[in-house]
Amino acid sequence: MKRAVFLDRDGVINEVLTDRVKFVNEPNQLYFLPGVEEAIKSLNEYFDYVFVVTNQGGIGLGYMKEKQLHKIHDYMIVELEKKGATIHEVAYCPHKPKARCACRKPNSKMILDLGEKYKIDLEKSYMVGDTDTDIQAGKKAGTRTVYIGESDPLADAVCPNLKEAAQWIIRDIKNDKK
Repeated sequence: MKRAVFLDRDGVINEVLTDRVKFVNEPNQLYFLPGVEEAIKSLNEYFDYVFVVTNQGGIGLGYMKEKQLHKIHDYMIVELEKKGATIHEVAYCPHKPKARCACRKPNSKMILDLGEKYKIDLEKSYMVGDTDTDIQAGKKAGTRTVYIGESDPLADAVCPNLKEAAQWIIRDIKNDKK
């Protein structure tokens, strides 16, 4: 069985609700947060896969077409690759926030589906997110969880950014091997 890190997108990988950008609806609106490329590159060294799992309710609400979202994700993957950081696949929920679908976080379908597709040992994997719904989705899927922010009582760890989260995760898997 393989191990993976599942990353939320907005607020973990890229800016959202900042002075520069409110929402990412075009590739040129995707601004990486500091240290993201380095963090993903370091996770690539220790994990078989790094995935992005993201709620994209803007599609269901009519703010963006799926074609636009694919362009944003293609851009994100290419730009990260240029820095030696690999995202193996992006899963997204296109449904409206109150659609009650199985894929929208806090539900865990995106994580479970990727886990099945790639034969991932979810108990040895991690979900990293900046909302309680990210942490809940990771817990429901059986992963360890890292919250990006100030505090989350459900998370296994809390870190201020993805770079520090990656460092915590790598220390955690090294401690597991002892």
